[in-house]
This record gives sequence, C-alpha cells and structure tokens, in this order.
Amino acid sequence: MDTDPKATLHRVLRRQRDGLVGKLDGLDEYDVRRPLTGTGTNLLGLVKHVASVQVEYLGLVFGRPSPLELPWSAETAERDADLWATADESREAILDVWRHSAEHADATVEALPLDAVGEVPWWSEPRATLHEVLVHLVGEVARHAGHADVLREQLDGATGLVAGDPNVPDRTADEWAAFRGRIEQAAREAAGR
Repeated sequence: MDTDPKATLHRVLRRQRDGLVGKLDGLDEYDVRRPLTGTGTNLLGLVKHVASVQVEYLGLVFGRPSPLELPWSAETAERDADLWATADESREAILDVWRHSAEHADATVEALPLDAVGEVPWWSEPRATLHEVLVHLVGEVARHAGHADVLREQLDGATGLVAGDPNVPDRTADEWAAFRGRIEQAAREAAGR
C-alpha cells in the first residue's frame, strides 16, 4: 500500500485521466464530438478541456508554462472553445495535446514537493500548494470522467472506468432493462405520494 500522499494523488490523477480519455476508444468522429446534453457536453470536448486545465494548473500555476500553445486558450479565442472540437481540429491533434499536457503535468508533480507554492490567479485565494492543486485537479478530472461515463453509456451502453470494470455488475441487456424498470416504478410511486 502506498503511504506517500504525493504518489497517491498522482496515481489517482493518472487513473482518472486514463478513464476519461479511454471513453473515446472505439467511437467514430461523430460520436466523440456530438453534443449529448443541452449545454453541448461531448466526449472529445471533455478531453480537450482537461488537457487545457492540466496545462494551466500544473504548468502556469507553478511557473512551468508549457511550450505548446493552445489556440483555444488565447484571449482572442471564442468563449468555451476548450469544450468542443471544431471540424478542422482532428481527434489526433487533440489527443497529441492531451498526451503533452499529461506529460507536462506529470513532470511538474515529479519535480516539485507537495508544499511547493504556486499562484492560481482565477482563485479568490490565489496562493496554493501543489498538494491543494493536486487535490483540486483530481476532483475536477474525476468529475469530467464521470460526465464521460454517462455520455458513453448514452452512446452505446458502455459502462465503467474501463472495459470489464469489476465495479459494474455483469448483467444482460434484459437484466439491465428490468433493473431500470424497477427504478422507474419506484420513482413513479414516490412521485404519486
């Protein structure tokens, strides 16, 4: 069991990142890009956003800016340009940014102690330690990985952090339909009271 807090946070961050980007596997260009919520949330956009967030939190915040320029983060970029992919932005180009952002983030985590102080200009209390930033980032990446879980299930029924996730019950389509039906019935009964 790992008792080093930095190693634990870093391991959890990497696991959540892997789970998020893995939601793109096996999907065509339309399905990774299409908006699946009223606010436009989409799988490739989540990956693009988290790549940007990693570069900011584990780069700029600690005075370790990435050499990679992110056009969607420029002041002149369209609002929320980090949340979706234009037709001209290839999946591979976004995944290249993703890989770079992960490598850059990992290098920062490895180079700095947990008590290293950075400046998060968009926080009300801008001074933050690497420990605080890592906890925040693990939460943010996990939240977006959860969004991706739901989106992927809507697309093709795939569930879990990875294929074959032991935390997801092994049920047939009929068993899942029956389970969902029981939940629907309970909701209707509760609403009728």
